[in-house]
Amino acid sequence: MALPEWGGPVTLPDNVLVAGAGVSGIGAGLLITRAGAGCTIVDDNPTGRANAEAQGLETCTSDEARARFADTGLVVTSPGWRPDNPFLTDAAAAGIEVIGDVELCYRLDQVGVFGAPRTWLVVTGTNGKTTTTGMLARMMEEASRDTGRTAIACGNIGVAVGEVLLADERVDVLVAELSSFQLHWSSQLVPDAGVLLNLADDHIDWHGSFAEYARSKAKVLQAPVAVAGVDDTEVRRIAAGTGRDDIIGFTLSEPADNEVGVVGDRIVAKLRGEVVDVASADGIEPAGAAGVLDALAASAVALTQGATPEHIQRALESYRVEGHRGAVVHSGGGVDWVDNSKATNPHAADSALTGAGTVVWVAGGQLKGAAVDAVVKAHAEQFRAVALLGVDRELIRASVGQVVPDVPVFVTDETDPEAAMDAVVAWAVTQAQPGDTVLLAPAAASLDMFSGMSARGDAFAAAAMRHWDPDTK
Repeated sequence: MALPEWGGPVTLPDNVLVAGAGVSGIGAGLLITRAGAGCTIVDDNPTGRANAEAQGLETCTSDEARARFADTGLVVTSPGWRPDNPFLTDAAAAGIEVIGDVELCYRLDQVGVFGAPRTWLVVTGTNGKTTTTGMLARMMEEASRDTGRTAIACGNIGVAVGEVLLADERVDVLVAELSSFQLHWSSQLVPDAGVLLNLADDHIDWHGSFAEYARSKAKVLQAPVAVAGVDDTEVRRIAAGTGRDDIIGFTLSEPADNEVGVVGDRIVAKLRGEVVDVASADGIEPAGAAGVLDALAASAVALTQGATPEHIQRALESYRVEGHRGAVVHSGGGVDWVDNSKATNPHAADSALTGAGTVVWVAGGQLKGAAVDAVVKAHAEQFRAVALLGVDRELIRASVGQVVPDVPVFVTDETDPEAAMDAVVAWAVTQAQPGDTVLLAPAAASLDMFSGMSARGDAFAAAAMRHWDPDTK
């Protein structure tokens, strides 16, 4: 059965093909069948097909799916499938629209398949998405005590958007962290508020170019309420290119008109001609400029969605960062050990280092072609010492040696992940002084040695607990 039109000329057809039998694909299949349309999961992996069939979904191979193109009106792809995937390009060549799972959720929500449409608050950017989304969700939760509108963090944080829509207990406000992959596969998704935090080289191999990556992210600025990180040169350029004069900026500087910024130790908003003292800029977690920027972005949205300064202050006081995103994992003798293993590219490492004071920097892993010279130059005066591990450790050592040759550097050639982390942490203990931070902000991906960034952060925390004894310092 075809659903009513959802604000455009396209309706959900009877026969939908879903590319991928992973969590996203199966979730999309369940949404489609719940909406009353026919659905087939496409996957060439027999195990994946078996998993989908266990959920009561029909499956087929990609070759079998191609034979059905004449009777197919829509393909829904999992976000990990690249745009140049042969099945997806063949579908597009056959004149079939290809969309993502989040786009599907949005369309079904907008036509009331799951009740009255929700409010969508979407956060994206190269770094800081999870923290900003978490902060904004807390702000909206605080506001719900007075507004009665429940809120939840979802998307790439918490639970999938589809799970929220299918849940028995209704949630009114979706605070969604979305990736460039999910936004690439969207066409009608226009959130009620959208945030573009920052932009730097990332996922270029998937998108094909930085311009395409940025274009996908910038879709959120189509929202009626658009918020942009104006301290970021690329975001500022893109925001200016929209021709809009109502985009709300956020900045670490004193705010201009239509901005949220910092005055002294306070977050201050200048919106609609009114100056509002919002909250304290001190004590925000994660510490440093990155945490303040995320708080500014979240505050900018929350103020437009019914949250008061009191709601925002309470949210920031209670918010705690997710694991591996700047949490203090050990402390003593005046030294903090901070796990920011999520800093998997130079831009994220730059954010982690900003405002961190004097550091023993623990870095290294897979740079994937990214350069670290700019990060080293920007934070040269902060380095007490640098400890390196991972496949691209020598590239970082060369950069540090060129920019700050007097800074002590330790490099481990250990390839066992636990042994490598143990070695750099043991050396960091000999360098750290009271008032310093030992900061894991690798500027690189982790899969050369670890099962993921979480495993890398856990290894760092465990080694810090083993080696750091402030009584021996």
